[in-house]
Amino acid sequence: MDEEEVRDLQSLLEEEGDLAADYLEELLDIADLDGDIEISVKADRANVAIVSEENTDRRLKRLIGKHGDTLDALQELTRLSVQTATGERSRLMLDLLGYRDGQREKIQNIARAAVQDVLETEESVSLRPMNPFERKVVHDVVAEAGLYSDSSGVGAGRHVVISFHAPEDDEDEYEYEDAEEISQSDENDTEAQE
Repeated sequence: MDEEEVRDLQSLLEEEGDLAADYLEELLDIADLDGDIEISVKADRANVAIVSEENTDRRLKRLIGKHGDTLDALQELTRLSVQTATGERSRLMLDLLGYRDGQREKIQNIARAAVQDVLETEESVSLRPMNPFERKVVHDVVAEAGLYSDSSGVGAGRHVVISFHAPEDDEDEYEYEDAEEISQSDENDTEAQE
């Protein structure tokens, strides 16, 4: 990407963040919930976070839901709102009271332990089923360690398999995906689950 394309992408992502913030502020007002909206751009995605100075509003915490399910749904609604306004599919990430940051750290620790097992045994390790966000975190940790990973399974059973060796022309078992394709397929999984 040349410098102008980078500026254009940055501008589009900032617009996504602004549209998402407007949608979320309206939603919080309707629900009579207090929270501030922070917008940033990380890893070619708009990131929007609902934060609270006190982190004590139990009603706001309920928007996270069990295992982040409500937060995932709210993220999808926010993406749809942005898509409606821009006509383009959104990949924005939504966090609430630092929940995703905490989850990211937990999943990174799980992934690092699995990577260590694979390095020691040179045998593949299958992790428990995970949502798209969690799988993306695992794929990033595995890539950083120089190993191989693939999402396997369907629906709620979709999980990551970490391998020591690159797949040997077994196209049925593995798909060669770069980070963008992983993100794309994981997001499609979320859409298909709905």
